[in-house]
Order: sequence, then C-alpha cells, then structure tokens
Amino acid sequence: MSKKKDLEMLLVGSKTKEALKGSGKNTLNVSGDALDALNEVIHDLVERARIRCSENGRKTVRPSDF
Repeated sequence: MSKKKDLEMLLVGSKTKEALKGSGKNTLNVSGDALDALNEVIHDLVERARIRCSENGRKTVRPSDF
C-alpha cells in the first residue's frame, strides 16, 4: 500500500491503542506509526465501500459493502 499523506484520522487513538495492546500476559506495545498505517487501511475500506454502494445504484452504505 502506498503511503498516503494528510489523511484525516478516522480512529480514536487511545481506544485503538488500548484494543491493540490487549491485557494480561499478552500485552503488546504499539509503535507510533501503527495508527497511521491502520488509518490508511480504514480509508481504503471506506472508499471501496463507497464505490460498491454507488456501483449497486444505492445511496446508502450497508454492512455488505464492507
């Protein structure tokens, strides 16, 4: 995936880091740029859902578009 710049952050950083870290014995560290990479994935998923919705002649994005 190419590096996209200036993408609006669609994630709540603290909540996402908390989910990635986990708890107990399996607690993980989260690198500073991990959220940026995940944000790129989310932007891609959103764009693909928008395209699928439009291609199916709808104006409402549905769970199946993801």
